[in-house]
Amino acid sequence: MKIRSDTDLSKAVAAAGIRAVPRPVESAANQGSAGRESAPAREGAAAKYGSAARDAGSARDSTVDRDGAFERSISTSRPTTVPAQAIDLSLNVVSHGKLTWRTVLAWLREDKMVSAEDIERTARRFAGGNSAQHPLVRIGSAGLTRVGDGKVLDTETLTEWLAKRSNLPYMRVDPLKVDVGRVADVMSIQYAERRHALPLIFGLTDVTIATCEPLDVAWVSEIEAHTRRHVKLVFVNPIEIARYTTEFYALSRSVRNATKMGESAALANFEQLVELGKSNKQLDANDSGVIQVVDWLWQYAFDQRASDIHLEPRRERSVIRFRIDGVMHTVYQLPPGVMSAMVARVKLLGRMDVIERRRPLDGRIKVRNPAGDEVEMRLSTLPTAFGEKMVMRIFDPDTTVKTLESLGFGNHDGRRWEELVARPHGIILVTGPTGSGKTTTLYSTLRRLATDEVNVCTIEDPIEMIQPAFNQTQVQTGIDLGFTEGLRALMRQDPDIIMVGEIRDLPTADMAIQASLTGHLVFSTLHTNDSASAITRLNDLGVAPYLIGSTLIGVLAQRLVRTLCPACKVPDPDVTRDTLHEVVKPWRLNGGVRPYKAVGCLECRMTGFRGRAGLFELLTVSDAARSTIQPVCDEGKLRQQALQDGLRPLRLAGAMKVAEGVTTLDEVLRATPAWE
Repeated sequence: MKIRSDTDLSKAVAAAGIRAVPRPVESAANQGSAGRESAPAREGAAAKYGSAARDAGSARDSTVDRDGAFERSISTSRPTTVPAQAIDLSLNVVSHGKLTWRTVLAWLREDKMVSAEDIERTARRFAGGNSAQHPLVRIGSAGLTRVGDGKVLDTETLTEWLAKRSNLPYMRVDPLKVDVGRVADVMSIQYAERRHALPLIFGLTDVTIATCEPLDVAWVSEIEAHTRRHVKLVFVNPIEIARYTTEFYALSRSVRNATKMGESAALANFEQLVELGKSNKQLDANDSGVIQVVDWLWQYAFDQRASDIHLEPRRERSVIRFRIDGVMHTVYQLPPGVMSAMVARVKLLGRMDVIERRRPLDGRIKVRNPAGDEVEMRLSTLPTAFGEKMVMRIFDPDTTVKTLESLGFGNHDGRRWEELVARPHGIILVTGPTGSGKTTTLYSTLRRLATDEVNVCTIEDPIEMIQPAFNQTQVQTGIDLGFTEGLRALMRQDPDIIMVGEIRDLPTADMAIQASLTGHLVFSTLHTNDSASAITRLNDLGVAPYLIGSTLIGVLAQRLVRTLCPACKVPDPDVTRDTLHEVVKPWRLNGGVRPYKAVGCLECRMTGFRGRAGLFELLTVSDAARSTIQPVCDEGKLRQQALQDGLRPLRLAGAMKVAEGVTTLDEVLRATPAWE
């Protein structure tokens, strides 16, 4: 064998200060050739799904650094000290199998993503010890910055880069789109954890599997033979794979175990359900039973920002659905027996009658979310053709501390609303359909008014959220405690501010008017399309016009619209100032118009929207407006006078949100009525 040069050998020996026996460079290359010949199948699979293997192989076949070649053959006859020197990472690149941090660093250097100094510093740091972390996670926590823009290379950025380098599609896992029940049919949890793989999408002819190991693809042929489907690989953040592998398989295992009990759920008695709830285990891959499924359901709903959870029994497969940003999403399908057991479990925790399944029931429950916050949930059951349907409405713990700006009030309406609620007496109505945010607005307003100097009392059906600053009373029709009786009792409790959950009939409206006439500030709700229609609704209930004119001081109509995702929204050239003027005739918008449109990204689940905001229409009853209410209500004249008093219709408020780039014109047209 022939060494590169005698001069190089002399320099290496002199630098080390020891005797060195040079090892032939060819032996390393021969070993590499043998290794490649021993795994032709893995080489072929790696070549099929990306160019990463070819890049790694060419890097390993490159010329071996002379200092690195001699370093392995130094004599151990006496202690030696090797001086600091740059580590040539190409010696450690692998062409198949699991990723190593040396391979990833070598590719980063080759793509000129990171400076040579950072590569060397990180390599020396990692060489000091082994770690069980995935290489992308380990390097992502090293604080490396990208050459050029200085962006920190976190795990997600590295994942996206390596997906592109490996010619694999990059994906963020959306749990709502994964059929969790079929995950275990593709591979076991042990197989998934060993291969760092997770099945995501199941088609008729193919199955999409997430991986974070672009070089370890020898198992693909095994899964194709097992499922009889073509495997499509996508590259996913290793942190997401580890997290969802545990969650999905834990849920799948819990459902399978619960199915055994659920098959006889119709015959299960109360004692069996209580016994089921004695376990207090955390969500884990080895747990089983209905209690784990219910715990997962709640944690999952909190993570996904759901406002409602629907448990819907069906003939063959019952369905779990979430309402997120006002839109329903199917989450999971269960056997009917398991659904029945889940409903019974929630009813038990909500102190509802577990045995009664023939009539609707109401309840409430308070749970603690993963962040440590207490969350109120209102429970409601309804008997259907295939069993009990349950809806759990989730109330955000931050609802009562929201500012007017976070609710969606603009400067104009926000100032007018603050002036209205500061009055000492009168009736203030909040109107809108179910789910339009009336409760959020009322609770947020009352929380700011509930100081130590005032007594705030409420009568509700049911109590939406427990608030320590209020004195809250629940309507109980079974003992003849309705809104009328409760309001009559509240009048003897020396209240300053009263909130009536809803004015449904004439006796309740009369009691609210009497409370206002005796010097109390009364809040309540109605179901009408706009603010002016609230006066007509009170007339229809039988309230005398002169009583409405003397007690009603304001009506707030509101709607909720989805807000655009800030991560992906783009300007909308199709919506111009003239377009908005056509929508809001006879008004015209002043100021800048910057409309945006929805696109869709991973942050918003490809919907283009994230969160909701309120649209408000505030009618204040001035002296001039009272003349249009009594002696006979003229709704047309009332609207015209309200406009002169500062009212902005719902559609105009929505158009202003469109001009600000908060939402889209289609959302506004869908949610708001036309001005008459």
